[in-house]
Amino acid sequence: MSRKNQKIQYSNKILEILGQKPAISLPEITDKINMEGGSKNANYAITRSLKGLKEGGLIEQIASPHSEYARLTKEGKKKVHSLKLDSNTTLVNTTWDGFWRIILLDLPENRKSERESLRYLLKKAGFVCLKNSAWISPFPFEHLFTNIKKDLGLTTEMMIIVTEFVDEETKKFLFETFGK
Repeated sequence: MSRKNQKIQYSNKILEILGQKPAISLPEITDKINMEGGSKNANYAITRSLKGLKEGGLIEQIASPHSEYARLTKEGKKKVHSLKLDSNTTLVNTTWDGFWRIILLDLPENRKSERESLRYLLKKAGFVCLKNSAWISPFPFEHLFTNIKKDLGLTTEMMIIVTEFVDEETKKFLFETFGK
């Protein structure tokens, strides 16, 4: 494995670990990675990955009298959600349960980067843009987007609707689009 791929692998693992708690001590992060079979140079790679994640604005480090901690930034939380969608181990039932997931986005121009990130995540999750800011999918990702909404503080900018009632013409269009 190349050094670049190894660094990405460690960085993604660190983000995954940090996604489980509000903050985790640096020794605990190292221990968790080493328990999963880190390489002989794991400590160096972990230190470099932490530095890269901090420089990239994905994590922040907090010093306390007892230890040093790391936690995700807002950008880091977005990245973790993106990694969950990219993961081969994410098990999402693709058998339609009869419900449509509709997500309405309304982010102003001054939050364009967040809007673009959310659109990317929606596409990765199999959502289709119906009209400007209305996205729909038969796949049960509403819990992931509920967490994203909470993490990013999108109380009024994102609405999540799960429904089984759609008019017949729209239903026909959706069945053609999703092959249902």
